[in-house]
Amino acid sequence: MANKLAVITGASTGIGLELAKIAADEGYDLLVVADEPQIDAAAGELRGRGVDVESVEADLATFEGNDALLAATNGRPVDILIANAGRGLGHAFVEQAPADWRRVIDTNVTGTTYLLQKTAQAMVARSEGRILIVGSIAGLIPGSFQAVYNGTKAYLDSFAYALRDELKGTGVQVTVLMPGPTDTEFFRRANMMDTPVGKDDGKEDPAKTAQNGWKAMMDGSAHVVSGAKNKIQAALSHITPDSVLAGQHRKMAEPE
Repeated sequence: MANKLAVITGASTGIGLELAKIAADEGYDLLVVADEPQIDAAAGELRGRGVDVESVEADLATFEGNDALLAATNGRPVDILIANAGRGLGHAFVEQAPADWRRVIDTNVTGTTYLLQKTAQAMVARSEGRILIVGSIAGLIPGSFQAVYNGTKAYLDSFAYALRDELKGTGVQVTVLMPGPTDTEFFRRANMMDTPVGKDDGKEDPAKTAQNGWKAMMDGSAHVVSGAKNKIQAALSHITPDSVLAGQHRKMAEPE
């Protein structure tokens, strides 16, 4: 019997790559995708885990890039979709180039939503499938000096819960993983290495974040906040005024 297939976006580094390692160790064939050539090197590393691995370099901010990803399944059913691809952007909103903040929205919101719809439609038709959406505790906090990014994560966190409810009884399960600051390339790519959170050495290990997300998905949980400190922050966000939360976020994300 052929292995099941897991599709993982944003899998060249960080949480996505760690989730791909877990999927491979669990016997899933992999289709890994990112918008950079490094995805091919990641695929080479993953093949050493004894499963079939295909890689696609595609711009997931576009419908065309997501269509290329879907075409690369070659008709195989997607048993697990891990929608991890995302883009960050630091510094003050008024200083950001429109092309930069638009790319964050197109990647995190538009492209991800399109991929989720296409994949969920096929899963519902088969009455089977699992989806893990990588949101963030950033979606619970007004993100001073990360305003667009936090807004996109608020969308994903909310969308995941809504989609999970819509798909009740279909055989398709939806889980949202909500990490906090994690030791990945995110802060360098988001131009945030001049901020307190970018410089912080206490970020969570992405392998641990991935383990928490995978377990929650396989358990059928609605969500998981990864890390004890992040769980506290997430809980406090529900009872703290937004103006206070925004000020707290400024202390982390404002360039020094």
